Formats: sequence, C-alpha cells, structure tokens
Amino acid sequence: MGLLYENFVNETFDKNGVLHTFEVNAPENFNFGFDVVDALAQQKPDKTALIWCNAQGDEKIFTFDDVRRMSNKTANYFKSKGIKKGDKVMLVLKRHYEWWFCILALHKIGAVCIPATNLLTKKDYVYRFNAADIKMVVCTCEGDVTEHVESALTDSPTLQTRVVVRQSREGWDFYDDGIAQQSDEFPRPTSEDAAGGSDMMLMYFTSGTSGLPKMVAHDFTYPLGHIITARHWQNVDPEGCHLTVADTGWGKAVWGKIYGQWMAETAVFVYDYDKFIPAELLHIIEKYKVTTFCAPPTIYRFFIQEDLTKFDLSSLKHATIAGEALNPEVFDRFKEATGLKLMEGFGQTETTCTVLNLAGTEPKPGSMGKPSPLYHADIVDDNMNPVDCGVVGEIVLRTDKKQIGLFSEYYRDEERTRAAWHDNYYHTGDLAWKDEDGYYWYVGRKDDIIKSSGYRIGPFEVESVLMEHPAVVECAITGVPDPIRGQVVKATIVLAAGYTASEELKKEIQNYVKQNTAPYKYPRVVEFVEELPKTISGKIRRVEIREEDHKK
Repeated sequence: MGLLYENFVNETFDKNGVLHTFEVNAPENFNFGFDVVDALAQQKPDKTALIWCNAQGDEKIFTFDDVRRMSNKTANYFKSKGIKKGDKVMLVLKRHYEWWFCILALHKIGAVCIPATNLLTKKDYVYRFNAADIKMVVCTCEGDVTEHVESALTDSPTLQTRVVVRQSREGWDFYDDGIAQQSDEFPRPTSEDAAGGSDMMLMYFTSGTSGLPKMVAHDFTYPLGHIITARHWQNVDPEGCHLTVADTGWGKAVWGKIYGQWMAETAVFVYDYDKFIPAELLHIIEKYKVTTFCAPPTIYRFFIQEDLTKFDLSSLKHATIAGEALNPEVFDRFKEATGLKLMEGFGQTETTCTVLNLAGTEPKPGSMGKPSPLYHADIVDDNMNPVDCGVVGEIVLRTDKKQIGLFSEYYRDEERTRAAWHDNYYHTGDLAWKDEDGYYWYVGRKDDIIKSSGYRIGPFEVESVLMEHPAVVECAITGVPDPIRGQVVKATIVLAAGYTASEELKKEIQNYVKQNTAPYKYPRVVEFVEELPKTISGKIRRVEIREEDHKK
C-alpha cells in the first residue's frame, strides 16, 4: 500500500529521482480532519502520529487512532459550547499536545482556527478579537496568558467563551473536565453543516515585521499544498520522526508540525519548552533520534556556537531551513559538523513553500533554491516584465488558475488583497535575482532595500559577509538617514561569546566588510546590542530598528 498522500496528487520524477511535476487532485469538500487523520486512524490505527515531551521530562506518545478519538472528544466539547461552522476560535497553546486535538476538532466542525502566540498582551488581544469577531479562545494555563485575555474582555464584545487547558481557573471553562464527558465519535457532518473545499479553515495574523498584522485566510485545500513541503523538501521518513522548531502560534507550525507530515505518514515530534537553550535541544534530537529537522537560521546560528562533537546527531538524515535567508557561513559550519547540507526554502504566511531546494538536488549555499513545481513563480520588474539573470526584481506567483496552497484573501481588507493580488499575479513583496542555473538568491523585502548615493543595497548581502566574521553571532542591516548620501548602511550586531564592544572591533568589522564585498556596502554605523528585536517566528524586525533610529 502506498502512502496516503498519493491519493491526492499526480507527480513525476526526473532520472535522478527528484520531483519534476506536481499536480494536486483536491477531492470535493476535502477536510484534513476526516480525509487524512481519520483515514489514517482507520488504515493504520497503531501508527505513531505524535511524540511529545517537555523540558520537565514528561512524555506522551499518541497514535493516529488516539488523535482521532481525542479530536472527536474535543469537537463534541466545542459543539457543546456553541461552536459551529464558520465561527472564529483562537488557540493560544504554545507547544502543548492539546493544540493538535483542538485544531483538528475545529476542522471537523468547520470553525475557523486562528492560532496565536502566547506572547500577546491586552492590546494585541483586543485588536485580534475585534478584527476577526472571535467567539472563543482556548489558552494555556502557563504564564500570564489568561490574565492578558481577561484584561481584554471589556473591549471584546464578540468573545463569548474562554477555555483553559491543564489547570482550572475561576471564570474559565476547563478543557480537561469538558472533554472527559464527551463521546470519542464525531460523525462527518452532512448537507449545509459540512465544511471543506473553499470554506475558510485557518487564519493567521501575520507576524508584523511592519505595520499592523494582516489577517491571512486559507481554505480547506491549503493542507494539500504542504505535501511538497514535507515529502519533497523536508524529506520526511514515514518510519522516522520530524521536528520543526516552531511555536504553534506561528504559521510555520502548519508547515512542519501537522499537514504535510501526516499526509506523508511520519511521526511529528514536539519539544514543549519556554526558553531556547541550544545544548538542550541538541540533546533532545540525540535522545529521541529525530530523523528530519527544520528550523529558522537563528537556531542553526546558535547550534554552530556549540561543540557539536559532544552530541550524537547520527539519526539526522536531512535538515532544512526557512524563516529568513540562509547565510553561507551557517551552511558551511553546520555541514562541517554534521555532514548535512542545509536545504533552504522560502515562503510566506500567505503561501506554502514556493522556492526551495528539493530533496535530491544540490544546494548552492545562500540560495533559496528553485521554484516549487506547485507554483508558477517568476522574478519581474516594476512593469511586470521578467528580468534577466542577475537582475533584481520581485518574486511573483501566477494565479490565473485556482492555486492550491495560496491564501484566499486578506480577511476584511479588499484594498490590501487587491494591492498584493492583481493581473493574475500574487506579489510577494520579496526581492531576489536568478542565476543562469535557475537558482533564486534573496535580496530583501522591498521596504528593507537601502538606497545610498545612488546604490541599491540589500540587507542580506551585507549580513552574509558580517556573519563570516568570528565576532558576529547575529546581525541586522538597515538604512539610517544621511544628509549627503540619502541613507547609509547601519549594522546592529550581537557579539559572540568572548568578544567585547569597542571602537577597535567596530573598525575591524567595517574593514572586513570592505575587503569581502563592494566597499560602498560597508556599514558606516555600527551598534552592538545584547539581542535583536524579533517576531515570535524568529524573524528580525528591521522596522523596529529603523523606528528607534528615527527617534534618536
């Protein structure tokens, strides 16, 4: 018997076994909860679906039949609280295993799931509750999440129900007690109650590297777009386990913790922690023999600061990286230590993986890879003309046909939707150039480009050079106003252990950049900091650095 995902796709491979063409056959009214999870629970009930552990040493393992039963109990519980098709429900559950039961329950009911980070405060909740008319919120009992939600109640008229998991709290419904009373059978709804296909399934508030978060809406076909993500980029093993380092409040969680992985029948591995300690995560990979791994560049940057010879990482067969562009220095150091080539991928909350290094291909360190066979991608100029090799332009996706994996709209924002999606193209807002072999090379967000003395400078190209200097563990390149040049390049730098900020080190770093790239790109302004401002997804908030500079 083949893998379940083969029921949903037509794919061909080249002579080297690399994916060549890929076409999705979306069943009518496709619903991941029923058509994947429940189908696997019937076919392979005892197969491991989820391996969960936390920093305190607790561990739980769930089979596909366990997940079916628990998601059904949760669906029945949510229905008893009045949740129905189309209702908006926010999940703030960190990396708790209850998140998997809750998101699947909402899929089965047909309610819209809105995952969110546990770092939100009152202002964030008020904005989100009202922007989306959220009816119910399901929260972790840990930290101050419940307090922040309570502080937002008087300004959030649509919120009717508050549920907390693992520990009861006065004024809240208790999830653990609620599901204990429910049946573990949840028949697939019929007629007008059935949800699937083009119905709204999932919505994310974007991580907000600039401006207020947008509401990115996906329909029920979206999970099918992640077959390539898991099977052909992350190269997951049906007999292994896959770890994607992502909080469930970030869109990357559905890239690496549920949809494509379960369609490819691998076990999802979850490490539930609060503070990232590189050595501890490496120990977890070693202990549980993780076979495939995906993380943002920040994680790998800290990994290569460790003595990797102290850890047995031999179980790792494939490693991928996404979230920000990959610095070649990180690629080289990780390969030296593990023998693994980091396979970069690029995408957005609005998409699945759109440009990637497919399993079986030879990556070029620092390149995003080539367009996914799922999309028709191109790089164009401001007049929508394809650019020549080596010329910087915007990455766009053709949308003249229904595109599986692409978002449906920016919810309740027709103006933003039209601005990004027009003339049969979705405009990503990301700039890149293409080499003669068809590999894409990231330059930066349109808003991040620095214009200095007539030169256009992409942050990433300078950051890549800086990352090769042994004193630099993290950095961000931005432009600061200059009366003569318009803008000059600024480097905000986190120093590696053993280095101290000084004028001598500043000059050394400036000279290093001059010697290793075009001299006009060197940072005329250098600031040393303890940490860089980031979103929960680990993306550097260059806009915050710029805003602080404008206040000075």
